[in-house]
Amino acid sequence: MTSIWLLAKTVFKVLFLILVSYPILGGLAWFVGGLCYKYVFKNKKNDFTILDSREQPFITIMVPAHNEEVTIEETISYLLNELNYTNYEVLVIDDCSTDNTPKILQKLQQQSNRLRVIRLAENKGKAHAFNIGLAFAKGDLVLSNDADTLPEADALMRYVNYFNSPEGQNIAAVTSNVEVRNRTKLITKSTTVEFSSIVGIIKRAEMGVFGSIFAYSGANTMYRKSALIDVGMFRQDRATEDISVAWDHQLSNWLAVFAPEIISYTLVPETLKELYHQRKRWAKGGTEVWLTNLRKVLRHPLKNLGESLMLLDQTLSICWSFFFWLATFIFTYLVGNFALTQNWSQLVYLLFSALILICFEMIAGTMQLVIALMIDRKGNKIEYLLFAPIYLLCLWIINTLTIVTTFVPAIKTILGHGSGTWISPSR
Repeated sequence: MTSIWLLAKTVFKVLFLILVSYPILGGLAWFVGGLCYKYVFKNKKNDFTILDSREQPFITIMVPAHNEEVTIEETISYLLNELNYTNYEVLVIDDCSTDNTPKILQKLQQQSNRLRVIRLAENKGKAHAFNIGLAFAKGDLVLSNDADTLPEADALMRYVNYFNSPEGQNIAAVTSNVEVRNRTKLITKSTTVEFSSIVGIIKRAEMGVFGSIFAYSGANTMYRKSALIDVGMFRQDRATEDISVAWDHQLSNWLAVFAPEIISYTLVPETLKELYHQRKRWAKGGTEVWLTNLRKVLRHPLKNLGESLMLLDQTLSICWSFFFWLATFIFTYLVGNFALTQNWSQLVYLLFSALILICFEMIAGTMQLVIALMIDRKGNKIEYLLFAPIYLLCLWIINTLTIVTTFVPAIKTILGHGSGTWISPSR
């Protein structure tokens, strides 16, 4: 009995140490992964062939839209007129918009026969709209493009180069390097840092270590239509259909690629309220993917080694989020108790211990940020390192809070009570 108790105490201490140090270990892991991508990964695509119009495969640019009157005209006009590609169409799936989106689309249709619009009678979400649109898409390659996202002019040509490469027949999707368009406020400048340090560096690390990625960018990703059909298309009851389908592709032996040379520019939330709502959806979707695939991956952990490691990271992330808030409440209580009882030695010890831990977390996070900003776009975003403290202190806390608050709703979704209905953000 004593040996069992000692073993249990040892296991508890190890788990406690892992949870305490998880942000530090995670930051260092992504830092090393980013270095692997830069210096070890040999399959980067640097040369892109410009195809003659007769050689260009037909592409459908699909834009699911719901109440996007503020941005839809700019986006569609850009897609119709500014891309360096000839053989494509733009297909907008109007998911029962109740604002002026239908009128704007009708006007745009009169200006170009390249634009087609499908109007849905009921709002059932982005995944449902995309699945409906696939039945009408003429292209074998389909670019998912958000209504507030502008790909750079050469994006389609560069996407096609990936699918036309020797290993391209096994590529299910290629996702772009998303950058922030509206960098005018502190919160959006901090999001610029996050997109490089979290999104960019994680995708690079995944490519550098595993040769594939585990999350697409919903803002701008090109899919092979047959690969979507092969996995049953998008899951309509998931909060993040792009992440879910990426895992479905991985577990069906398709290849998913991150293309940092393909840039797309998107709008991000400009208020804490909108940011919180966005991160709630991201957090819920991440937990749904974790719950959906955990049992499936653990049946063959070595065969699915990449997926196993990513699920381990997600497991630690979820556990650490709960641990963080529990530890914060305990820390606040102890600080108040020591102050009221004038136990100054214990108070100083507690504050000093917390400060040391925060310093190590900041160092690991800063290392991750620096290597990410240096790699991304050849270092031209290094100036945004000045906004790193806001990201490290604010966005980290929001992300942990959303994981905790959406955990039960994510479970309900897995049990069959989810909904893909969407509400467009305020702009």
